[in-house]
Amino acid sequence: MQELKERWEITKNWQLIYIFLGIIGLLACGFFVARKLIPTNFEDVMYEYLFVLIVSFINAYIFYRIALWLFKKLGPKWKVEYRWELIAIFIVFAITGSASARLSGPVLEWIGLDRDTTSGWIFWPLRLLIIFPFYQVLLVVMGWIFGQFDFFWAFEKKMLKRFGIRLGKE
Repeated sequence: MQELKERWEITKNWQLIYIFLGIIGLLACGFFVARKLIPTNFEDVMYEYLFVLIVSFINAYIFYRIALWLFKKLGPKWKVEYRWELIAIFIVFAITGSASARLSGPVLEWIGLDRDTTSGWIFWPLRLLIIFPFYQVLLVVMGWIFGQFDFFWAFEKKMLKRFGIRLGKE
């Protein structure tokens, strides 16, 4: 356990939750990709389950290796102090992106626009315009929940500055 704590620069036991959540996230992503790769010609459902299980673990390992590579590249760029914070940041980005995409669908339905009756030239730009404010708010809120408010507030200000929107004194 001490080796794990040293590897991820964990100083307090509660920070181990990020390791646990990271593993769950990697396995979930591996599973979702594996489900998309399933051939439909399995005669026995046990082979299907076995295929999904094996491919899920392989995918999770591949995603783990990609995450480690990203940690090396993004840690210094983002000036993150501890490696466990990178896990928290990645989790926040994953939750925020998924949640804002999920929320934009019902909002468009509430407005009265749906994919089947609206031209793609209108539907998709509107969906992106609706996702954007949800994403901005959720990013800061989820960052706060995961203890990374300062990082995401600075990230948010930098992103909005690129769009010509200034927040507060700089």
